[in-house]
Amino acid sequence: MSSTIKTGLLLGALSALLILLGGYFGGQGGMLIAFIFAVVMNVGSYWMSDKLVLRMYNAQEVGPNHRLFQITERLARKANLPMPRVYVIPEASPNAFATGRNPDHAAVAATEGILGMLPDDELEGVIAHELSHVKHRDILISTVAATVAAAIMMLANMAKWAAIFGGFGGGSRNDREGGNNVLGMLLMAILAPFAAMLIQMAISRQREYAADRSGADLVGSPMGLANALRHIEAGTKQVPMNDANPATAHMFIMNPFSGERFMSLFRSHPPTEDRIRALMAHR
Repeated sequence: MSSTIKTGLLLGALSALLILLGGYFGGQGGMLIAFIFAVVMNVGSYWMSDKLVLRMYNAQEVGPNHRLFQITERLARKANLPMPRVYVIPEASPNAFATGRNPDHAAVAATEGILGMLPDDELEGVIAHELSHVKHRDILISTVAATVAAAIMMLANMAKWAAIFGGFGGGSRNDREGGNNVLGMLLMAILAPFAAMLIQMAISRQREYAADRSGADLVGSPMGLANALRHIEAGTKQVPMNDANPATAHMFIMNPFSGERFMSLFRSHPPTEDRIRALMAHR
């Protein structure tokens, strides 16, 4: 099954969870209110994502004479993409990301650490991966997933407070039934956001696999990216990006934090060895 189909199924599951939760807690009205709030929050971040994230990491734009610009320009032309803006992040930890709401408003950023670590063939694999995110509009996909997940979390939070202030019953049968309903609402309020987070992380992992394959196809070989992933993982363990914002971790080619403490289901990125095996199988 392709990553596109898997992503579609996961988005469908996330939407179904929203509908189920909305019907259980607040009906169509409650679901609509939560969804509108989530849309307002996430659409704003979607339209301003490039400016916000680049400013957050103090990224500096570079011009045609820079090595990163030249590699990006060559690959963007090969991929039939508009030339994105190119930025360097003053950070020793090796990493890179792409941002922007669409290919016409895209930006590619790489840290000083990754530029100093990787030779051209490996850096090409990394930039091809990031341009694949741009080409397949993965920023939009992640925004949709974040919007639905946020609506689910809002609904669950509303239900939690409704259950708490609704109170628990006494000894009568009706009171006991009311207490059971409150317990059920609290349980759903806890489990639903947990399920939404798992699905959102699964969507992120599927988009990483897809970008790996598409990036390897763009360059013509998986070897550069496979070697780059090994070097980036080793580099991020030695020099983690301590000042990174957890909300942006999914954007990087590799989680900037030490990922060893997370179970695989909670990862925004697949394990590096799994990514490399998938790349080699795609060869």
